[in-house]
Amino acid sequence: MKHTINIDTTIAAPASLVWQYFTAPQHITQWNFATPDWQCPSAENDLKPGGKYKARMEAKDGSFGFDFEAVYDEVVTHKKLAYTITDGRKVVTQLEPVADSTRISTTFEAEDQHSPELQRAGWQAILDNFKNYAEAQQ
Repeated sequence: MKHTINIDTTIAAPASLVWQYFTAPQHITQWNFATPDWQCPSAENDLKPGGKYKARMEAKDGSFGFDFEAVYDEVVTHKKLAYTITDGRKVVTQLEPVADSTRISTTFEAEDQHSPELQRAGWQAILDNFKNYAEAQQ
C-alpha cells in the first residue's frame, strides 16, 4: 500500500472562482510552482474523465524542467478532481465551501525518490502559491 500525503489551505474566495483559478490553463501558469525561481510556462487541461492534464515546470535559469502529466478519473465541477499521474500514483483534490471561503485539500500517493516530508513541503508550497494567487485576483 502506498503512503498518502495530505495538504490543504483555505482561500478567501467562493468555490466557483477557486475552481476557475485552479483549472484554467491561463491561471495555472501563474501559480503552479513552489518557489519564485521556478515557473510554469505552459499548461493544458481537458476537464473530463479520461481528459489529460499537462503542465510544464521549469527552473527559470533553464537548469532543469519536467512535464507533469495526468489523466482524470473523476471531475465534479466546483467540488472534486481525481486523477492518475503518468507514474500510476493517484491524486484527489476536493473543494469545500466554508463560510465565504473555500477549503481546498489534496491527498496524493507519495513517490519513492524523495522523503514524504519533502514531498509534502513541495506540494504545500505550490498550494500556498495558489492561495496567494487566487486571493490576489479578488
